[in-house]
Amino acid sequence: MATLLRKVWESVSARSSSTSHSPLQLTSSSATSSDSSDSSLGPCFDSVPLDILLQILRLVGPKDAIKLGCVSRAWRSLVSDNRLWIYFLQYYQGHDDPWDSVFFAELNLRSGYPLQTFPSRTGELSFMRIYGQRAQVSGSVIIDGGSGYCKFGWSKYACPSGRSATFLEFGNIESPMYARLRHFFGTIYSRMQVKPSAQPIVLSIPICHYDASDNWASMVNIQFLTSSELISPDTDSAKASRRQLKDAIHTVLFDMNVPAVCAVNQPYVEMLLSLHYSFCLNTMTFASDSLQATLALFAARRTSGIVVNIGFQVTSVVPILNGKVMRKVGVEVIGLGALKLTGYLKELMQQNNINFESLYTVRTLKENLCYVAADYKTELSKDTRASMEVPAVGWFTLSKERFQTGEILFQPRIGGVRAMGLHQAVALCMDHCHAAELTCDDTWFKTIVLSGGTACLPGLAERLEKELHETLSPSLANGLRVIPPPHGPDTAWFGAKFISNLSTFPGTWCIRKKQFRRKSRANIMW
Repeated sequence: MATLLRKVWESVSARSSSTSHSPLQLTSSSATSSDSSDSSLGPCFDSVPLDILLQILRLVGPKDAIKLGCVSRAWRSLVSDNRLWIYFLQYYQGHDDPWDSVFFAELNLRSGYPLQTFPSRTGELSFMRIYGQRAQVSGSVIIDGGSGYCKFGWSKYACPSGRSATFLEFGNIESPMYARLRHFFGTIYSRMQVKPSAQPIVLSIPICHYDASDNWASMVNIQFLTSSELISPDTDSAKASRRQLKDAIHTVLFDMNVPAVCAVNQPYVEMLLSLHYSFCLNTMTFASDSLQATLALFAARRTSGIVVNIGFQVTSVVPILNGKVMRKVGVEVIGLGALKLTGYLKELMQQNNINFESLYTVRTLKENLCYVAADYKTELSKDTRASMEVPAVGWFTLSKERFQTGEILFQPRIGGVRAMGLHQAVALCMDHCHAAELTCDDTWFKTIVLSGGTACLPGLAERLEKELHETLSPSLANGLRVIPPPHGPDTAWFGAKFISNLSTFPGTWCIRKKQFRRKSRANIMW
């Protein structure tokens, strides 16, 4: 590299001196020689094609490319070429984010929340600046705490590094909420071996199913009969309950010296809480099911669409426009979730005299053998037997149970649940989005993203798309697309990862501790 830099400098210097070889010409041609040297790469490089020069710069790497940019204006212009820094972002950044994910995040999310209606144009971005800013963003620990299980790991990692059952971290259910939350955070800190005074943390926990009776860990198995009842209620009592829980969370965090809060979907329950300690601004994130839906949408590289989040006990159908949950349109909630599917498989196994020792065995079989049939009646006539060995338990063989388990998502009554089918809830949500006329373009709600571990059942996306085409009018069904969980059960975690690694993070995502302390006086709504 030193040889290349010396060669470039000698070449540019030789070009400059050749235009001012005598004192008599110096005054008359000083401006011309200056412009010539600035606009030239040097005699040895002017004749080299641009593509070859970019290939050379790719080989020398980003640090040495910056040094070459200091030689002259021409080299600086060449070094700042976006194509070069797109390559460096792909291969030199030191993270495992694919380029299309980086590009989506920087194009659509870098402005912070609320998102811009019209994202930045590619030509308006300086990827050299973005590269430098992303290199300065410290890694964060992301903990995606679902209602059943939580996933945690560094934002610079390719995937979560650990998993645990969320409810086990809350300690005694009879303990005060503050103690349970403190125990939850303390357990995660210990498990991640994180020092609160030095390390960034990103957390996401579900808070939208909080019961006002202080039963924090309980989840209500909501069952609705009609379309009017299907819309998730947002009563004054529900708002007060959520506010109570949010205050408890904030109290715990600020008692742990959390100085900054980063909010997403600020008017609602969803929020990103950013922890920053000592030398750098560190990040902690909290989320309700709606925020997890937003993060899942980001992970699918979308800012608008409908997210079907199949949680532990309920399934939420969440319309999102430009990163904002459209609660005025209506968030549909179905009393079906992963726990109900596991319970139904348990019943089927008992009916067929298949012995097992624990729900862990049933859940393992569900995750590995079950699927959703494209045509339920046709599947009943097929031989669908399959076997697997559950570690430390033994071998199990399932037949019709494999697809009957997932069928209750579309026919809840066969599982004893009085609720709408998944396709009916999504169709109802799409009808509401169409009737609301929120934008001139009705295609924003025709992208449906699945989220949650149960949403990973093979065949679910294809079956849902098929049922929607049969349920909706041709105009609404035209252009419809159902996307499986982009990153499996870790989809929401990856959405938080996109935000945590942004070149502008924390930037406008954050609200400082002092601002939050004054919220009661300023009447700030979170």
